[in-house]
Amino acid sequence: MEDTSKLNTSKLGTKQYWDDFYSLERENFKENPEDVGECWFNDSDAEMRMVDFLNDNIGSYNIKSDSSIIDLGTGNGHLLFELFENDFDGSMLGVDYSEQSVNFATEIAKNKGYNDSIKFEQADIFQNNWNPGKFDIVLDKGTLDAIALSGIKFDDGKTIVDIYSKVIEKLLDKDGVFLITSCNFTEDELTKIIQGDSLKKWDIVKYPVFEFGGVKGTTVCTVAFVKQ
Repeated sequence: MEDTSKLNTSKLGTKQYWDDFYSLERENFKENPEDVGECWFNDSDAEMRMVDFLNDNIGSYNIKSDSSIIDLGTGNGHLLFELFENDFDGSMLGVDYSEQSVNFATEIAKNKGYNDSIKFEQADIFQNNWNPGKFDIVLDKGTLDAIALSGIKFDDGKTIVDIYSKVIEKLLDKDGVFLITSCNFTEDELTKIIQGDSLKKWDIVKYPVFEFGGVKGTTVCTVAFVKQ
């Protein structure tokens, strides 16, 4: 059976693509401070569904209003800003391998008055010496989708998809929650990629279901895992 979790390579998986993308976004922001960039998966309302899921589950595992949160592949930082606007007031860190992304998110945070609450830094999350500490909540909104398209393989022949769960395990405290949204992977595929000895699937976020050719599905999926 074909392994559908293996994706073809694309320029969307390159750092250069995202540097160019966020460089343009920054220019647009300079001209119009109300233009804070694209909100990924907006058509599916994925961002608010992620925020609502965390709000609805305060008190479960390590989900608290003051949880420490890291957003992987933060882009313009919009997900963290939305959490802050919805009364999450713990330490938040957004990381991205695109310097332009980090600069853009930092500029928005300063403009909106978030700069003391939310931090951003450039990072390659696959570097062994990268160690930002442990967090209560780890977020991914489309990041695995993008970096899985890079085609990068490591010295041992493993791909980004192969080792992604190890990155998450390193970042999470016990009873910490990993919440991931994807448009390229199904719920079953994400479970296969993420679930292991310490990370277990906990719950899913429900989206409207469509049917085409007798097959039912959703345009995106959001899955929550817990570190045991």
